[in-house]
Amino acid sequence: MPHIFEVRELTGAVKDVLESQFPFVWVRGEVGGVSRPASGHVYFNLKDAQARLSVVWFRRSQRCVAPGGVDPRTGEVLEHGCTTELTEGTTVLVAGRLSVFEPQGAYQLVAELVQEQGTGQLAMQFEAMKARLAGLGYFDPGRKRPLPPHPARVAVVTAPTGAAIRDFLRLAGERGWGSAIRIYPTLVQGEQAPARVAAALDAACADGWAEVVVLIRGGGSLEDLWAFNTEPVAEAVYRSGLPVVCGVGHEVDTSIADLVADVRAATPSHAAQLLWPERGALMQRVDVLEQGLFAAAGGLLERREAALGQMEKALRWLSPAQRLARMEERLGTALRDLLRAGAALTRGRAVALERCEAALGAAFGPRAVDRRRAEVRALALRLPRAARALLRQGEGARALERRLALAGPAGLRGAAQTLALLESRLGAVDPEAPLARGYGLVRVAGTGRLLRSVAEAAPGQELDIRVADGAVGARVLEVRPGPGAPEEPNAPGGERA
Repeated sequence: MPHIFEVRELTGAVKDVLESQFPFVWVRGEVGGVSRPASGHVYFNLKDAQARLSVVWFRRSQRCVAPGGVDPRTGEVLEHGCTTELTEGTTVLVAGRLSVFEPQGAYQLVAELVQEQGTGQLAMQFEAMKARLAGLGYFDPGRKRPLPPHPARVAVVTAPTGAAIRDFLRLAGERGWGSAIRIYPTLVQGEQAPARVAAALDAACADGWAEVVVLIRGGGSLEDLWAFNTEPVAEAVYRSGLPVVCGVGHEVDTSIADLVADVRAATPSHAAQLLWPERGALMQRVDVLEQGLFAAAGGLLERREAALGQMEKALRWLSPAQRLARMEERLGTALRDLLRAGAALTRGRAVALERCEAALGAAFGPRAVDRRRAEVRALALRLPRAARALLRQGEGARALERRLALAGPAGLRGAAQTLALLESRLGAVDPEAPLARGYGLVRVAGTGRLLRSVAEAAPGQELDIRVADGAVGARVLEVRPGPGAPEEPNAPGGERA
């Protein structure tokens, strides 16, 4: 079974082989992509027309050797000194060793010495044209135009068979919500390329169909991209009546056309990303908007429903039927209160009537009449006995008997008169007899005691008054003593009236 490498193991093996085979080399190339982070190390690329090499120059190795001096590491006599002021387009000689940067699995040149060999001709021409066009205002930020949002018609000036157009079309099909793309084919490399690119740009603007023009080309060396550093292309971009997006080369490549264009894209693919948002993000945005719409609609419905409920409640409260219902409820409550009050009043009056009846019954009822009749019968029985006793007394009795015997009918009449007189006297002591003549019997309520004097009465005291045909309940309002009353009569219970 063949040995299976781990990534770290294989990368370490490649690093060992590379460092053992190339312990020290000299490399000539043009400087590009210079980066100077805060650590003090310098990172840049060495490139020529066909290839590019990553270089790292650590801070500890950045020592300069005077022209004509000897490199202490190699013993070589140097014609030029080293420099740490590396600039884009400068051709240099770099001495160092090849190694592998394991975290990225990329090989690089670890520089020990950097010697300037002069500035490249193309770089010098680039800087000269850049300075001249800047003076003419071609790079002025104030003339830059914004891109239209979600353009529906896009003109693309590029080579029709290159990788750049394929990447652009692929991303265009994956982004936005659909647009029409019209390709204006042109050469992008060679002596005829500048005029052909300028003509294609002019044609795209003259058609008046597109909303934006895109100028793209894939990566390459400075020589390969030189058509986009020429004055005809710069002038065509400058005079374009449409916003121009320029995406030439890779991110590290910056052309004159990039600087003149309204928007610079790092790559052709980046140009498509600048024109249209990612379709997934749009769909997600639609989902978010839909959720927000549903939430807003739900909230609106809830608020409207709550408001409708409040209005319905207010309408029910103000409606005639509800008003009648409330009036009926109040009427029912009033009727129940009235019935309770009437029942309480009737019970009170019934209790008072029962008390009066009891008092009158005690004073003038059948028992009282029977008692009086019994007294009359007792007096009637005592009268004959008393008469016989008188007759038996001495001569007066005998004389009376004789007189009675002699009197005969006259004596009987006299006896009848005497009997009538006694009956009249007996009727005079009947307590109910004066009632027929308009008098009344006044008793203190609850006790049955007869009220015989103002001294026995007090304001607020309840009384029972018996008359001939019934009884009356009363209450003392005030006490007015007569002339013969005591000066300070006392009310029952020790209080003064």
